Amino acid sequence: MKEVVLASGNTGKLREFQQLLHGCEFSVLPQSDFAVAEAEENGLSFVENALIKARNAAAHTGLAAIADDSGLEVDALRGEPGIYSARYAGAHNSDGDNNQKLLEALKDIPEQQRSARFQCLLVFMRHAQDPVPIICQGTWQGRILLAPSGDNGFGYDPLFFVPEHGCSSAQLSPTLKNSISHRGRAMALLLSQLQS
Repeated sequence: MKEVVLASGNTGKLREFQQLLHGCEFSVLPQSDFAVAEAEENGLSFVENALIKARNAAAHTGLAAIADDSGLEVDALRGEPGIYSARYAGAHNSDGDNNQKLLEALKDIPEQQRSARFQCLLVFMRHAQDPVPIICQGTWQGRILLAPSGDNGFGYDPLFFVPEHGCSSAQLSPTLKNSISHRGRAMALLLSQLQS
């Protein structure tokens, strides 16, 4: 089985990647297993940040690396929090803090005008100097609720309403979420490219 390093220290993300790649020929190991420091995400787009993270993990481990940069875009906030989704309320704040800041920013916006989408840019690099990394994008449309709902998932999942299922992302089972989410869609594209 090939070992691939996941360029993230996010335990929720690691759990999702291990579920998404279950049964593949990859063993996904977190970069923390190799004491890899988090890369400085100073790109101006999801794809730039994903490339920075993948290159950093591959360079420090000598393994192929998978990185994603994902986030939430809210139309009423002109795409915020976007690439700053994980640190929307500050660098060391919690998911709850980020959710609270988002609710505060949307307090005067009616629920039907809270359209939003999760974006995931997924990068696979065979090595740190890979000149043609595989880049895949997944998008998941929804809207922002007036209050959190559900206990599954992480990040903005309790606020992200999934219209086709009539509930928040945090109320979906992990298996269902992984089959329809932005990350699940990007991973399906990546796996089809790796297999071809």
